[in-house]
Amino acid sequence: MNKFSVGRAAIAIKIVAAGLGAALLASCNSTAGEARTPGDVAGLPVTHFASGLKEGAPKPSLEVRNVTDTEPDRLAVATIADVSDYWSEHLPADFDGQKFEPVKSLLSYDAKGEDQETGCGGTAKQVNAFYCGRDDSVAWDRGVLLPMLLERFGPMAVVGVLAHEFGHAVQYRLLEKAGIGQNTPTIVKEQQADCFAGGYFRWVAEDKSKFYRVSTSEGLGQVLASLYLIRDQAGESATERGAHGSAFDRTFAFQRGFEKGPKDCAAIDMAEVQSRITEVPFDPEDKGKGDSKINQQTLGLLQASLDGSFTGTGAQPPRIVPGGGACPNGPSTPPASYCADTNAVTVDLPALTQLGRSVDVEAEMAGEDPGGMGDFAVFAEVASRYTQGIQKAVGASLDNTNAGLRTACLVGAWAKVTTQQGQKLRLSPGDLDEAISDLLRPDSLVAADVNGNRVASGFARVAAMRKGYLETSKSCTDQFG
Repeated sequence: MNKFSVGRAAIAIKIVAAGLGAALLASCNSTAGEARTPGDVAGLPVTHFASGLKEGAPKPSLEVRNVTDTEPDRLAVATIADVSDYWSEHLPADFDGQKFEPVKSLLSYDAKGEDQETGCGGTAKQVNAFYCGRDDSVAWDRGVLLPMLLERFGPMAVVGVLAHEFGHAVQYRLLEKAGIGQNTPTIVKEQQADCFAGGYFRWVAEDKSKFYRVSTSEGLGQVLASLYLIRDQAGESATERGAHGSAFDRTFAFQRGFEKGPKDCAAIDMAEVQSRITEVPFDPEDKGKGDSKINQQTLGLLQASLDGSFTGTGAQPPRIVPGGGACPNGPSTPPASYCADTNAVTVDLPALTQLGRSVDVEAEMAGEDPGGMGDFAVFAEVASRYTQGIQKAVGASLDNTNAGLRTACLVGAWAKVTTQQGQKLRLSPGDLDEAISDLLRPDSLVAADVNGNRVASGFARVAAMRKGYLETSKSCTDQFG
């Protein structure tokens, strides 16, 4: 049974990165605190509108066992009809004329209700959506999982779940064309399925769907945010049976599909996964399981880490100091601000301490207050303001869209440096996922310019930070000026 895993995340401690530095250019002005719309999302314009079922969308003519006339079921059935249309077009176009065959069975069930039988077992207490190869079926929990996703994120999160599961059905049709066999590791299948879902969402974003419309800002953001919620737990390994990947890994696969399409997704194999996967167990010396208390001592470690990482720029490093997170004589972006007149990053330590509390996974899954976003969310926020001082010193503009993307990219590049041996502040399993979760918040500073203007597209924010992490700081300046 291929299930849509619900758990917590993980991240890598491997591949040594070089120090950071480069010349940066650009300039523009705007109103403080707004999301920036200019730019593109993998070649498509940044769009803002309500994502979901199109007005006047046709009623799907699909036979679904145990279906109800509820919103979760309406969304799920429309998604199955829509992804079937997508694959009817793309399977023959991308895979040597192979004809698409619809799945044989569809099932809606309530995880808290009466047990329903599938070829892979019963559904009682299965808060999941899954594809079952034994009877070529797709099933989903309309009682718990889909309503939770709908309430927390919006309709496109539901569509994302079903598009992922349908990706497994496509794998069973492609088999050797996608490198799928009896011994294919789970992580490869799951990364391919996330990638296939990304290809489908590109098709929807290009307005080719009869059923759905999705904006490239808020709409795609719903999908990316839901991938964070259903990430694997921190400390899990990609080699474990059932591994899907951390949020960092899953969003990578999804964005790859969106950018390159299903043929590229089918090329994902274990060698490719191992070259960039971040899901690893905790280091035996990590006694706190990745959680550090936010205080003056840890901020001192952050200062030393940033200073060492950016020493190659020749810039005078900004000092991280307490000060309420505001600048008396310049733009304030609490809980952390870069003050150009004093070349300092002022921080609101109590607010950062609240943000840095450990994530309560059970509360998070129940739709309740998760407590905090983790220590690395704090480090990423402060690091983003620190890089304002570095960018200013090398002559870069600090107040346009590219500045926000460049900032996120440089935070990612710094995060990679912390994976080096000998670093006192080192990346731990779950940290990159904390950064992505923070990055997708509407008030995040990680992809914001010096005035707090944020890049409007969550897709672009995540892609920029990942670029810095997986490539180098030079890639940040090459792409974002």
